[in-house]
Amino acid sequence: MSLRIEDHPLLDFSDKRKKPVKFYFNDREYKGYEGEPIAVALYANGVKKLSESPVKHRSRGLFCAIGKCASCRVVVNGIPNIRACQEPVREGLKVRSSKGLEKLEIKESSPPRISRPEEIETEILIIGAGPAGAIAAIKAADMGAKVLLVDYASRIGGQLIKQTHKFFGWRKYYAGYRGIKIAKILEEEIRKRANIEVWLNSPVVGYYEGNIFAVLKDKRKIVYVKPKKVIIAPGAVERFAIFENNDLPGIMGAGGAQTLMNVWGVKPGERVLVVGSGNVGLIVSYQMAQAGIEVKAIVEALPYIGGYFVHAAKVRRLGIPILTKHTIIRAEGTESVKKAIIAEIDEKWRPIPGTEKEFIVDAIIVAVGMYPDTTLTRMMGITHKFVKELGGFVPLRKRTLETTREGVYIAGDVSCIEEASTALMEGIIAGINAAKSLGYNNPVLENEAQEAIKDLEKFRSGPRYAHIKRALENVII
Repeated sequence: MSLRIEDHPLLDFSDKRKKPVKFYFNDREYKGYEGEPIAVALYANGVKKLSESPVKHRSRGLFCAIGKCASCRVVVNGIPNIRACQEPVREGLKVRSSKGLEKLEIKESSPPRISRPEEIETEILIIGAGPAGAIAAIKAADMGAKVLLVDYASRIGGQLIKQTHKFFGWRKYYAGYRGIKIAKILEEEIRKRANIEVWLNSPVVGYYEGNIFAVLKDKRKIVYVKPKKVIIAPGAVERFAIFENNDLPGIMGAGGAQTLMNVWGVKPGERVLVVGSGNVGLIVSYQMAQAGIEVKAIVEALPYIGGYFVHAAKVRRLGIPILTKHTIIRAEGTESVKKAIIAEIDEKWRPIPGTEKEFIVDAIIVAVGMYPDTTLTRMMGITHKFVKELGGFVPLRKRTLETTREGVYIAGDVSCIEEASTALMEGIIAGINAAKSLGYNNPVLENEAQEAIKDLEKFRSGPRYAHIKRALENVII
């Protein structure tokens, strides 16, 4: 059974399917396409179980699809703990499921000699090439600074590369454009600038005294990068929903579903249930319907729909029911999800006996929010504070977005879980101010940073975001 999308009203996947390859998973041969991740190729072939948990040996599958969880780790050509959502398939590749805790087998009689990594310096290191990091690189470069932009992903744009809907807001922040188009615009602008160096497929894997960042360049060799200033824009991590059997393969985050569907042209399932009616849940439901997937229902625990009315209206016109005051109780299945059980809840969020409903599904899409990816900012000793309205623990910062560590700036979802437009505004502010702190001057761009600060204030003054504006006062230093 193939889950590949063959016809889509907006997207063409033919450029990603030019070169078929054969690879092996648990000694069985499969077909994929060169360049697509192992997890995507297997999912397209109907293989959802990728590994087993270390202790209870429960089935595990794809969840976030962007390398920020460990659900899809596999053994590739004998090397354990490889994230299947990040490693591309190639001819003859041998993959097997992880069975608990795997160990690297060293066949040499003595360990290989490891030389000290190459060391380089740059003026501004930007970690994360999503909307915040990309625009920060552009603005810092326009100020005159030398910029190194790194990201663990293979493309510039972050989550924009899978957003097929048009964005709201102001025209100067790309309102009216689809996310996939914004990503292309940002990439084109970055490539025009000779003072921006880009390292993709290059995760930051460590931070050391002396302001040194260890970057695994091209996922092949460690390079020590010593910058004068740093902008951290790694984005966010999808939350899990708590219900029985929530770890079954076929249960994935909304972002994971969008990556499968809109980047690689693979359906997350034929019949799905969506948990969460915020903008993300509504948008991914509409996008799945566009791809020919049957969305059984959207389940929302709150007594009201969480997202914009326009998004809710679009899915309702497709006949997709939105069940408020309902929650998912459990998923059923062995190696992958086969059924979802939901129920109504009372004012204390307790399931009401006798109200259970059963859905036959092969996927459950979880859209219950995200939390800031503060792994690196916490490693660096930056002061954080838990603020629920901002998504969890976030770094303290000045209005210029400089943190409690001098010369280190933040932008995007690591600062506060919001919209792509606010990520762009914060990227402008961080990029220009980081370059300005190096002594670069450009009155026009400095005025643009001030305008972005005012635009953020204005954006957050509306009734929908007023709680964020109030909450941000708790983290401004």
